[in-house]
Order: sequence, then C-alpha cells, then structure tokens
Amino acid sequence: MTQDVEMKDHTTPSHSVSSAVPSTLQHLKEIASLIETGSYFKEVRRIARAVRLTIALRRKLTASVLLSFIDYVACPGSEPHARLSVYLPEEDSHEMEVETATSIVQPSAKHLLPEIEMYCYLLVLLFLIDQKKYKEAKACSSAGIARVKNLNRRTVDVIASRLCFYYSYIHELTGDLAEIRGNLLALHRIATLRHDELGQETLLNLLLRNYLHYNLYDQAEKLRSKAPRFEAHSNQQFCRYLFYLGKIRTIQLEYTDAKESLLQAARKAPVAALGFRIQCNKWAVMVRLLLGEIPERTMFMQKGMEKALRPYFDLTNAVRIGDLELFRNVADKFATTFSADGTHNLIVRLRHNVIRTGLRNISISYSRISLADVAQKLRLNSANPVSDAESIVAKAIRDGAIDATLDHGNGCMVSKETGDVYSTTEPQLAFNSRIAFCLNMHNEAIRALRFPPNTHNEKESAEKRRERQQQEQELAKHIQEEEDDDF
Repeated sequence: MTQDVEMKDHTTPSHSVSSAVPSTLQHLKEIASLIETGSYFKEVRRIARAVRLTIALRRKLTASVLLSFIDYVACPGSEPHARLSVYLPEEDSHEMEVETATSIVQPSAKHLLPEIEMYCYLLVLLFLIDQKKYKEAKACSSAGIARVKNLNRRTVDVIASRLCFYYSYIHELTGDLAEIRGNLLALHRIATLRHDELGQETLLNLLLRNYLHYNLYDQAEKLRSKAPRFEAHSNQQFCRYLFYLGKIRTIQLEYTDAKESLLQAARKAPVAALGFRIQCNKWAVMVRLLLGEIPERTMFMQKGMEKALRPYFDLTNAVRIGDLELFRNVADKFATTFSADGTHNLIVRLRHNVIRTGLRNISISYSRISLADVAQKLRLNSANPVSDAESIVAKAIRDGAIDATLDHGNGCMVSKETGDVYSTTEPQLAFNSRIAFCLNMHNEAIRALRFPPNTHNEKESAEKRRERQQQEQELAKHIQEEEDDDF
C-alpha cells in the first residue's frame, strides 16, 4: 500500500497534500488509543510514550486535522467539544478530511477520558503557539490549567506537566510572567499534596525561572531550599534545575558550588539543546573567571558555540593577560550581549580579578618596581593612581595573591623569589579536586541507571519482550524531536 501511495503522489502531485493529512490524523488516533489503554491499565509509561510520539507530529498539525481529531474523540455539540473547538478556526474542507479508522475502536462519545481531553488541550496549545496566536494560546492554556486542578489522576500527570510548561512559556512570550506566579505556586502546592513528583519538578523549575526572570534571587533561593526533595524523574527538568541553582549560587558569591552545578547541567544536557548548553557555558565561564581560573580554549571552540561565546572568549583573554584597558573595551563593545545574558553585574565584579591578575604578572616579571610604574602598567584611570596602586598592592599581599612586600619609603613593590610550587600543597589540592570530580561523575552515572520495579522477580514473556523492544525503538526514533521541543 505504501508503494501505491508513493506512485500516486509521484504521478499526481496535486493530491500529495491531501494524502498527508489523513496520515497525520491516523497517527493521532493511534496515540489516542495508546492513551486510552494506558488510562485503563494505569500505565503511566504509555502516556509518556504518547506525549513523546506527539512531538514528531507537531509540525504537521493543522486546524482541520485538529478539528477532525476532536470530532473523533468527543461528540460534536458536547461540552468538551465546544470548549476545545472554540480556539480553532472553522474550515470548509473540515468535513472532507474526517477519516474513519476501521482498525481502532473509537472512544465513547458519552464519556471522554480526562487523559484524552488534556491531550486535546495540549495539541491545540501547540498548534496555537506554532501559529503565533498568542492571545488564543493564553486562553487555551488557562482553560487547560483550570481543568487540570480538578483532576487527581496519576495518568494525567505527564500531560499536565507539559501543559504547565507551555502555560508558563506562552506567558513568557507575551511578557506576563508576573501574572501567573500565584497560579504556579497554587499548582505546585496541589502537585505536592497529590504526590505528583513530576509535576512538582516541572513547577519548581517554572517558579525558579519566573523569579530569576525578574532578578528575585532571594525569593528563588527560599523556595528552592524549602521545596520537597526527591529523585529527579526527567533529565531535562534536572538540567534546568542545575542551571537555575548555578545562577542563584553565582549571585550569592558561592562560586565553587555554582561552577559544579553549571558544568554538570552543560554535561547532562542533550546534544540537540544547543541554546541551553550555550547559556550554561556562558555562566560557567564567568564563574571560573571569578574563581581566578582561566577556561580552556576548547571550551570556546565547541561545535556551534564559537560565535555565541566569542564575547566571553575576548573577555577571558583580557582577564588572562590582566589588561584593564582591554577589559574595559571588551565590556563596552559587548555590553548589549552581556546585558541580554544577565552577566553584566558579574563583569563588574570581574574588574578586581583583572587587576589582581595584572599585578601577579608584574610581580613575576619584576623583582622591584615603583608604584607609579605599577599604576601605569595596570592602566589605573583615577585622580591619584599611585595611592590607588599602593592600596591594591597592599590588599593583594594581605590576601596572598602575590608574594611581595611594600617599601613605603621608596614607594615601590619588592617581589620575593619564586619558590618551587611542588614543595607546596597546591599540586595535591588540584589532584584531589580532579579525583573528586571523577568520583562524582561515576556516582551520578550509577544513580542514572533506572529499571522498572521488581523486574528481577518477573520472567519476561516473548510478547512482552517484543513490545518492550518496539517501545525502545520508537523512543530512540523520536528522542531527538523531544529534546528539541523541551529546550
């Protein structure tokens, strides 16, 4: 049959579009059947699989296909049908595109399953967002969320979490995130009372994003510290949580913890989530510079990131050589980029690190140098550069950044002889840090190995094995589309 369809499409191109539409509708009906089966047998994995399969069909959704699908799952004229179809425009070809599925049993029109109803809300919302009909999308998402609050079913949780995600996303697109903060808090409380861990995970990230969007870092930390702790159920949500945690830790001057969270988020993120990994690397570069580290060049040469990370590469070069004038030029040149990334305040903090790096280079190069020359080499633009240079050198000596002494009488800095670094504990500390990183990565890999409960007590039949292998193949096929949608 596939060959016949391909021959018809080749000989009569005018029918290619119309033949593709029933195929999309047929896929939606199969997904609805999968959701119905998962609902009856209380199998959440089937519902999650149905949501994953939907991602591949997102670009093929049209108003006529959605109207036909709503007619299929809900009786025309019923209350659910009226609630869903009001967001879609009527089309003349709608009557022609209704397809009867002989191989699939149609759900009863008298009793529309809540899982299928929520799935219809998700489909309509995806279509409206792709069509950039933000006003209708906001109304549809609000109606779907109001319906979710009244459904306490674990098989609805997977679809409900996606609805919450797009509910926040559409309000972010329209600049109305502050309006839904109270509603998100109420949804998080409901998910906690219902022990909906996936919903808690998703809503916690949405609330953190909401707070950080308005630079409310204190409120975000209070919420994060008091939220229930549990094992992550979604890798995408866990990556988001690590990223938000890294941003909070950075603002709170906890650079070591922030660096670990940001690098872990970048490492765990899917390869297709390029934009997310770029943001993680931008903040990780800033944190490492604030820690006094210089990121490796390979960090800026990652595939697809060269252009986006170019401002941070120039900034790192200015910090590495300790050139304050070059640092100012880079900060002014890319001020718009740094403001858009939310790292402008971190660059203000970084100025002190540039001065200390330049001073360290001077102390290594000169055994004795006047404070006037220090001010000139650091390019201190102030009313009294010599006095400022003296204060900077004194603070660097006190903090242990340089090994030198101040000769106040002659107005100069005297550097001490450089000792053997291997006679200190610095190599041991660096070695311990690398060992701890490797052990942490190994432990995370062990924890990431998940298996269905009680599988060691059950013998898998041939039919179940075939079904599991089919599910794994479909999951591998559509995982790329899912990752693009999530990030």
